[in-house]
Amino acid sequence: MEAIEPAYGTAVLLLIAAGAVALLLLLIMKFKLHAFVSLVLVSVVTALAVGFPVAEIPDALMFGFSDTLGSVALLVAFGVMLGRLLEVSGGAQVLADTLVNRFGERRAPFALGVAALLFGFPIFFDAGLVVFLPIILTVARRFGGSLLLYALPAAGAFAAMHAMTPPHPGPVAAADVLGGSIGVTMLVGIPVAVVAWYVGVMLVSRWMGSRIHIPIPEVLFGEARDSNGRTSGERGEDGAEAAPGRPAPSFGLVLLLLLLPLVLISLDTVTDTLVTAGTLDEEAGWVQFLSLLGTTPVALLITVLVAIALLARPRASSMSDVTATLDEALGPICSIILITGAGGMFGGVLELSGIGGALSDSLSDLGMSLIVQAFVISALLRVAQGSATVALTTAAGLIAGPVAAAGLGDFQIALLVIAVAAGATVLSHVNDSGFWLVSRFFGMDEKTTLKTWTVMETTLGVSAFLVAGGLWLVV
Repeated sequence: MEAIEPAYGTAVLLLIAAGAVALLLLLIMKFKLHAFVSLVLVSVVTALAVGFPVAEIPDALMFGFSDTLGSVALLVAFGVMLGRLLEVSGGAQVLADTLVNRFGERRAPFALGVAALLFGFPIFFDAGLVVFLPIILTVARRFGGSLLLYALPAAGAFAAMHAMTPPHPGPVAAADVLGGSIGVTMLVGIPVAVVAWYVGVMLVSRWMGSRIHIPIPEVLFGEARDSNGRTSGERGEDGAEAAPGRPAPSFGLVLLLLLLPLVLISLDTVTDTLVTAGTLDEEAGWVQFLSLLGTTPVALLITVLVAIALLARPRASSMSDVTATLDEALGPICSIILITGAGGMFGGVLELSGIGGALSDSLSDLGMSLIVQAFVISALLRVAQGSATVALTTAAGLIAGPVAAAGLGDFQIALLVIAVAAGATVLSHVNDSGFWLVSRFFGMDEKTTLKTWTVMETTLGVSAFLVAGGLWLVV
């Protein structure tokens, strides 16, 4: 569906968007109206306010809702199935114990973040987060304290890699639009993302975790289990085993199950990058087959089937028990999926309202340095309509002309891609479906999510921009 012709000027559209966000927060935080109901209601009101023809409003609502559900529902469902199988088998505890034994208790959050940086290189933010969630919760349960100490380093690592480094689609598209080298963008983007993660996420999460206590949510994976697959209710008061425990899976098997989606998804991201670079033929059958295997839902489906065969079935009395375990995993995520989809609906209405185009036109000639202009345009587009991908690709298109005229080298273009990605990262809030995914996964209300996730995304984006800006001045 295409955006409508703006019915008002940029200033009025921005006021409508700000009013819609304020109304949404009022309904949720003041009147305690359910987030899903509030998001749908505000989406309808916003569509009317910006001037959508009444007959087109249902299509406008479904545009963002169906698009978000299409990308989120399957991967969340398969992801929590895999997480539940890892949890009930004791596999998550095995991996957590191994990480902690290697890095030590004090460096457990750092270990989670480093692991997420490595896993986040080819895997998308939401897919990586849902697969890593049981490991995050298991480590947090073991050592106690605020969940933020363990969740933000990992979630921020996935966010940093997804936004700033090829082969993720955003930076690949931006580098292509700006006429840069994808390889150089990757070589520059990875170290910048790591530095920005440490400064803007790791250090910030320590500060937040010491001041804001978030308890460990039980809704997704239930009680903690030890490396023998036992819950606290299955052990005696002194911790002794109350009933025969099931043998824990090996570390190698657990690592295999985590690496399998990583490898499969890499097939898609790498082939897509090579197709974009002109190295591979998009029409080749084997390229299309590898892309199919690497599609996130297909990759997670394959991983769940392997987990059932190698992890769950040998430790269950029957296949019915495995099915019951998977049913238990799916039940709690209905609200998460619907709220995330409704967040996409709200962002989609803002996107189709023409606010992005109107804002782009007014920002196209700001008379400032190219790298500052790239960051500011992308950040304003991100705040206005929510989608980081839209903000990134739109901002790259707006500065493509001046970039071509300036005759910049690949290294400078790579820095501009990072600046655009940094702007598209900041200020994740209620019009961003990712905001709702994090809020529900970590059991945080909207106010707390704004104080934690929104702030952390902003410090991550600003840190990346400052690093890129410093390098820009040097070269």
